[in-house]
Amino acid sequence: MAGNNGQGEEIPLTLFNGREWPAVLMLPGATGLDMPPWALFSDDSPNLDGSIYRSARVAAREIMIPVYLHGIDRPTVNQLKRKFFQALNPKRGYCLLRFTEGSGVTRQLTVYYKGGMEGSEGTDDSGFSWAKYGLSFTAMDPWFYQDRVTTRWDFGAGDPFLSETQPFMPLRLSAGVMGGPGQSLTISNPGDIEAWPVWELHGPVKAFSLTSPAGDTVKASPPAGGSDLVPAGRVLTIDTRPGRKTVKDDQGSNYWSKLDTDPRFWPIEPGTSSAAISVVTGAGRSAVILSFRPRYASYV
Repeated sequence: MAGNNGQGEEIPLTLFNGREWPAVLMLPGATGLDMPPWALFSDDSPNLDGSIYRSARVAAREIMIPVYLHGIDRPTVNQLKRKFFQALNPKRGYCLLRFTEGSGVTRQLTVYYKGGMEGSEGTDDSGFSWAKYGLSFTAMDPWFYQDRVTTRWDFGAGDPFLSETQPFMPLRLSAGVMGGPGQSLTISNPGDIEAWPVWELHGPVKAFSLTSPAGDTVKASPPAGGSDLVPAGRVLTIDTRPGRKTVKDDQGSNYWSKLDTDPRFWPIEPGTSSAAISVVTGAGRSAVILSFRPRYASYV
C-alpha cells in the first residue's frame, strides 16, 4: 500500500518474516477484491410484473482490509499508527493498493480511506504493543490496473518496424506512408474490459489517421503549404482516457483545431482486435507509440 497520491511511503502488508519489528500483517477476511458492484437501471411498467431492464454500469467499489500492527513496545506501535494516519489521510490524496500474484503480475487499485482506524480498547482489538483494524476504502474507479502496455512502431529510412512487448510484424518501412487503406494492425488487450489508449506521434509527421475496428477515427490532414503537422523533434500526444481527452505536443501546443471534423476517440476492446493506422511521414526518423493500461475486474 502506498499513500499520498501513490507517491508516499510504501507499507508492505504481507512481507513480515517473523523477525523484524515493528510489523504490519494483513489478516484473513478482506472483502471487495473480486468482481466490482454493478448499478442496474430499469423502468417500471404499470401493466407488467416487475421492471424492464434499461442499462447497467459499474459502481464504486467498497473494500475492507483487516490489518494487525505490532510494535516492540508502546512507543513503537504508536509510531506505526501515526505512519498509517498520515498515509491514509484522504485530504492528502488517494492510496494505491498493489497486489502481486505468484506469477509476478502486479495489479493496482486507486482508493480513498473511509474508516476503520477509529480504534477500540477491547481486549480482542488492542493491547499494550499491538492493535487490529479493519481498514475501509472506496475505489471511485473500481477497476484494477496492470502496468502500462506499450507498443512502438519506428519508421523512416528503412528502419525496422518493431514492438517492444511482443512479436508484432517484422516489417521495414521507408519514409513515406505507414499503413493505409485495407492494411490493419493487430492490437492485443489482455484485460477484462476496454482500455483507453494514449498515442504518441514522434515527428516528422505530415498527416495521420487512427481508425478502430468499428470505424471510429481520429485524423489530421496535411497542413497547407506542405509543412509538417508534427515537426521533427516534437512529440504529439493524443490522450483518449475519460476525463482527460487532450491533444497536445511536448511544448504544450493544443492540436484540437488541427484535427479533422468530428474526431471520435475509441477504446481498445478486450482480446485481439485490428486497427488501421495510417501515417504520412516527413523526411527523417518518425515513430508511433501506443500505450494503455489493461483493466481487470479482480486482483487475480
